[in-house]
Amino acid sequence: GVVNISAENVKTDESLPQKEGRYVKVTIQDEGIGIPREFLSKMFDPFFTTKQKASGLGLSTVYSIVKRHNGYITVDSEVGVGSSFYIYLPTLVKEAKKEEKKAEETLRGSGRVLVMDDMEFIRKAVSRALSQFGYEVIGTPNGDETIRLYREAKESKEPFDVVILDLTIPGGMGGLNTMKELKKIDPEVKAIVSSGYSNDPVMSDYEKYGFKAAVLKPYTSEEMVKKVNDLIKRA
Repeated sequence: GVVNISAENVKTDESLPQKEGRYVKVTIQDEGIGIPREFLSKMFDPFFTTKQKASGLGLSTVYSIVKRHNGYITVDSEVGVGSSFYIYLPTLVKEAKKEEKKAEETLRGSGRVLVMDDMEFIRKAVSRALSQFGYEVIGTPNGDETIRLYREAKESKEPFDVVILDLTIPGGMGGLNTMKELKKIDPEVKAIVSSGYSNDPVMSDYEKYGFKAAVLKPYTSEEMVKKVNDLIKRA
């Protein structure tokens, strides 16, 4: 089949839930099998999926990203014909280059960072972002690997300055239990907890569980770099 992607400048009105204004409307249209009408209202719910080997987090992550950019996403579909996703993002109304350059200078630093996340694309994205700002980064998919690498680094006198722990690892040791083990190795471990579940008690009261900071998914690269930068400077 064919996937069509298009973009246009639009002015929204009262028919859409976001506030009126100028937006970029991105349309992604496929010629797939389509989505039954009764599923459309659940499309962006976490863990909702009709596939056996899917996590059900893809579209919920998309929804969260768009919403955090003050945008809106909707879907229309017909079984046997295909689906169309419509994303509305506010247009940029000011020059941002000077602000970006200033932020880059402020956030540049050095140090070793260990990133634990079961999703490879997240590990790569965080690693790439932190590396661009001068940090040395290693990624791990689970708690056991994280604990092993942290212990080896400490014993070799090249310890990690900051650890980023995903709270939920399907089928493996998550961030909370991993943190408990890291504390046994190093009571002064500096760890950031990340999760897509804002209502989790660990996220709302992270210091109680030994973490130094918390970042809600989906987060921007700059947001994570700033957290790491702040912790490394907090000697």
